[in-house]
Amino acid sequence: MSFPVIKSAGYVLVHTPDMIVRNGTTCQVEMQTNPDSEFLKEIDSHIRSYEDVVNYMPNQVYIGNNRPEDLRGLEMPWCQHKIEGQRNGKFGEIMPQDEFLAFMQISDVFDLVKLSDEFVNEVKPKIEKNYPEMAPFLDKIKGDDIEEGKELLERHVAEGLYQNDKLVGYVKAAHDVDINLSAHTMFENLVVKASGVLAGLQMLRHSGVDPESIDYVIECSEEACGDMNQRGGGNFAKSIAEIVGLKNATGSDTRGFCAAPTHALINASALVKSGVYKSVLIVAGGASAKLGMNAKDHVKKGLPVLEDVLGGFAVLITENDGVSPVVRTDLTGKHTVGTGSAPQAVMTSLITTALDKGGLKITDVDVYSVEMQNPDITKPAGAGDVPESNYKMIGALGVKRGDLEKKELKTFVSEKGLPGWAPTQGHIPSGIPYAGFAIDDMTTGDVNRAMIVGKGSLFLGRMTNLFDGVSVIVERNSGVVEEPANTGVSSDEIKKVLADAIRKLAQGISEE
Repeated sequence: MSFPVIKSAGYVLVHTPDMIVRNGTTCQVEMQTNPDSEFLKEIDSHIRSYEDVVNYMPNQVYIGNNRPEDLRGLEMPWCQHKIEGQRNGKFGEIMPQDEFLAFMQISDVFDLVKLSDEFVNEVKPKIEKNYPEMAPFLDKIKGDDIEEGKELLERHVAEGLYQNDKLVGYVKAAHDVDINLSAHTMFENLVVKASGVLAGLQMLRHSGVDPESIDYVIECSEEACGDMNQRGGGNFAKSIAEIVGLKNATGSDTRGFCAAPTHALINASALVKSGVYKSVLIVAGGASAKLGMNAKDHVKKGLPVLEDVLGGFAVLITENDGVSPVVRTDLTGKHTVGTGSAPQAVMTSLITTALDKGGLKITDVDVYSVEMQNPDITKPAGAGDVPESNYKMIGALGVKRGDLEKKELKTFVSEKGLPGWAPTQGHIPSGIPYAGFAIDDMTTGDVNRAMIVGKGSLFLGRMTNLFDGVSVIVERNSGVVEEPANTGVSSDEIKKVLADAIRKLAQGISEE
């Protein structure tokens, strides 16, 4: 059977300025531990406008209007250079906060999201204009008297929804005592679901794929939904499929911290290759908790708060169409329990294991898509340029293996690597942002082979000290689609055998 392919990809960023202070964990912890801090006094003046977010090149790269390579010619910090950006891109869009609040209400099926009449009157026409495919759900966008919400907010049993620092609605708790259905948790989960819905819609818009042809959905964000009896029971996948209109799909959630998208890519490809499903959608929404995660360092250095967007993506894996990039399910790498945490051991398990299966050298891969975090965000926070560090380690491993000369290390980083452009939403940067570009690069471009790498920090869950990671090679389609092996007798053959049997029987009867 042919290898599966990456058929289409959709990406979304949501500018959420009012959520940074009210819902991001960095600001919330600061409010609890040091409410009079200088950081909290200054942060509002460092929050960007929607226009600034649209005119920021890494964001335009994320939605496909610019190439990652365009960032190489831009002096850092990139946030000091405004370009002429657009809301809509080749892969997706940058959505403003007000429309996203409406999508949170669309995504709510338990009447937990309340929006004011005034706000609904302003935002509903925007949804009608920008998302005509949401026509069946427009009745869900409805206004209420939100005075009750103010009292609930004072009792900390509701989560406020704000636009331009004005209360325009709230999210109620879904249960009186269940902490897993608290207003705080329901807010975070509705953010994940709504941004995942948007990513799915963007994928459909840019693919022309029939929504009813999708069989299965794998949701791979970093949040989990459930109640007190099953805290992470799920299922974001099927709830997103319901709103996106994937009537013939079922699905489940995959969790693996930052590595989850690559796990999901391999799982989806395996399901398609095995013939269990013909079309599998990988989708993930954004994490409100990570808004402003490194804001203290950004404010301290006089920079804007750069973690001001939620991220989302959707990647469709289908049977081989003879055109789209193929996912080599036979060429995968994995960080095993016995790998350990030494950087060289981690890189060997993820990179060279996959290559060795195909008899390939490190230099035989044209593009490595690793943790594509935006260095504009990570460098001021002291984490350095994460993609560049990964490329240097891969190059060093290549030198050790004899795949390249030591003097070639510098050119290796620039030739095989890409500048990071994805927001630090945890799972969002992990290899998968290149999927949209891979479709272009391996159909109309000159890239023949890429490796997508996802890495995760499992110790964050306090269950293990292990790291995690998986990788998979993606290649240009040869154009040859193998037919499934003939494992039975065709209906035409059966008809022929029956006809012969009837003819012989009739002939025997007449002779008697």
